Amino acid sequence: MPTYDFVCNACEKRFEIFMTFSEYGKKAVYCAHCESDNVRRRMTKVRIARSDESRMESAADDLSGLEGLEDDPKALGRMMRKMGGEMGEDLPPEFDDVVDRLEAGQSPEEIESALPDLGADNSSDE
Repeated sequence: MPTYDFVCNACEKRFEIFMTFSEYGKKAVYCAHCESDNVRRRMTKVRIARSDESRMESAADDLSGLEGLEDDPKALGRMMRKMGGEMGEDLPPEFDDVVDRLEAGQSPEEIESALPDLGADNSSDE
């Protein structure tokens, strides 16, 4: 069932109500705090679920501005953080460390020398 956000005009407190789509607009709503019926619906941000394909297309569109990123570690870090967020997957802690360093202005070369084991394959093929 959807959650609807309301504000009470009497006590000015916010509260949520669960009701079906068919109940909305028909069922009386009372403040959860003071039980007044003098309430108004509070408009909240709308979140839109996107498919993996849609997220990746959006990320690919953002790649058009890659020129010059090798000379701007902060911009590279921002782009990597955005791409990481678009992936919707848990990334290793090293990813956040690298992005933090880029956003702080460290060059990729400085990060590579500070983290020599970064990207090394730690699995053994014996």
